Amino acid sequence: MPPAESYVDVLVIGAGPAGLMCANALAMVGINVRIIDQRPAKVAAGQADGIQPRTIEVLQSYGLAERLIREGNQMHMCAFYNPGRNGGIECTGRTPSVTALTARFPFAITLHQGAIEAIFLDSMNVHGMAVERPMIPSAIEISDNVDDLSNVTSYPVKVTLENLAVDDKQSRTEIVCAKFVVGADGAHSWVRKALRISMEGGQTDFIWGVVDMIPDTNFPDIRNKTAIHSTNGSCMIIPREGDTVRFYIQLSDRDVVDPASGRVDKSRMSPEKLLEVAKKTFHPFELRNHQEIEWWTVYTIGQRVASTYSSKERVFIAGDACHTHSPKAGQGMNASMNDTHNLAWKIAHVLRGWASTSLLKTYELERRKYAQDLINFDKEFSTLFSGKPRTAENQDGISHEQFLTAFQAFGGFTSGVGVHYSSSAIVEVRHQRYARGLIIGQRMLPQIFIHAANMRPVEIQDMLPADTRFKLLLFVGHLTEIRISQLNLLAKDLSKPTALFQKYSPHGNISSLFDIVTVTAGKKDDINYLNVPALFRPHWSKVLLDDTDVTGTKGGNAYDRFGIDTKDVIIVVIRPDGYVGTIAPSTALEDLDEYFGSFLLPQT
Repeated sequence: MPPAESYVDVLVIGAGPAGLMCANALAMVGINVRIIDQRPAKVAAGQADGIQPRTIEVLQSYGLAERLIREGNQMHMCAFYNPGRNGGIECTGRTPSVTALTARFPFAITLHQGAIEAIFLDSMNVHGMAVERPMIPSAIEISDNVDDLSNVTSYPVKVTLENLAVDDKQSRTEIVCAKFVVGADGAHSWVRKALRISMEGGQTDFIWGVVDMIPDTNFPDIRNKTAIHSTNGSCMIIPREGDTVRFYIQLSDRDVVDPASGRVDKSRMSPEKLLEVAKKTFHPFELRNHQEIEWWTVYTIGQRVASTYSSKERVFIAGDACHTHSPKAGQGMNASMNDTHNLAWKIAHVLRGWASTSLLKTYELERRKYAQDLINFDKEFSTLFSGKPRTAENQDGISHEQFLTAFQAFGGFTSGVGVHYSSSAIVEVRHQRYARGLIIGQRMLPQIFIHAANMRPVEIQDMLPADTRFKLLLFVGHLTEIRISQLNLLAKDLSKPTALFQKYSPHGNISSLFDIVTVTAGKKDDINYLNVPALFRPHWSKVLLDDTDVTGTKGGNAYDRFGIDTKDVIIVVIRPDGYVGTIAPSTALEDLDEYFGSFLLPQT
């Protein structure tokens, strides 16, 4: 009997954070998706554990941040320890752990990877899907037929799967015919190797041990993120959920390197030996008897990025499959989840026939550039962190000031809020001057407005859910009689069959592709939201006012902050992933049409 054959729109290989983000995002919008993993169960402990401010915003857009915040530990401060005069270490300063001023969540969250995966798994379960395990791919074939590759209704990728839970070889094999495949199967990615995609970069000489435990210590900053530079080595302290703490402990070659092979040999190390090294670094503070070790490992820092992120725009790799770097800046899991957050909506648009397959090229354009920037940052940061500290005997070492300056300078990058995508089909900067405070290519800034209908405050990011729709923010200024007349004419122009709304909306249903939010200027006392044309207020909650709430403590000043003149009518296009795609005045509708026309397909 030949293997069973099945069909699916998207097959996701790997159920780590990147794969789960992808599968959940697609399932939430009704895409036919399957996800497999070779592990018999999700991660139980350890692994990645840090969620940065931008990733919290992203999870908020999927409705998942509330649970993360409830279950995780919040890191608000970062402490720095350096060699002191007594031969041990002493605190040389504290600073907010998130230095990016525009962060909506001014903290990072730590929670072990298994708990983070559980948040996605439960969300997927609501949408009727689960990870199929233990299952592995054993062969992949991509059609060379140009017509198949260009036709979004075809299934040009065949993947042979083996169900490891089934003993019989014949019955455990399945051939999956897929329109798209996403390989999110980790640093040793089978998909990447099967596609013969190379990893570019190298391995550093830095060796680190990691241990998760509940410590017994008199160290005063044990519940703050802490960077320790001592003459005995470096250590990073990451407080976690409950009373758990993660220690990143710098090791020397003699600790773990096999002299015969020259390679790191984990068997030469143990959690007890790791803590012996840590105790020397902590002097004069004590690390006393501890409770059970939850998880530990040893690793070297690799800094590599894949040469390409896709094959024929039908098979993609994401997460650790296409970039590796040190974990101490907390970027690995965050970068991985944001990879597939970037990719999922693009696949959904193409599958629905709303967008050209050319849209998929922007995934590699945006995320590979980010990964390269991440590697460059990581090289500098890991060198600073792993280097010898400056002392009276070693004036060439790294000073506290050097490390603190780099920590603060990289704040926008490490928090994720400073990610900036360069110009492309979906990033058009022509009219940046009309809203200088909203950087095209960066995520929409958090800002509190109030509903014009009932004066209830609302965070604008909460009106930008990751539902694959483009959000059009119309900044219309004051609702004077002249402005209302202008808006009525604008609504009339945009309602024409040849205008972009009708041209690109499936079956003329504007709300399936575009979500319109109108932002007015003025005061609570004299606003009448019904003066906004019906096209621009599809629901009463879609008209906002740039004023403070009734307490006078929330909202206001957005027009000034964003650099938008109330004399103009400005349209800000927010992509489905929350990034500003373009900005245009209402007098340049043809430019807006050109923007969408570069990747959307006209609908009959």
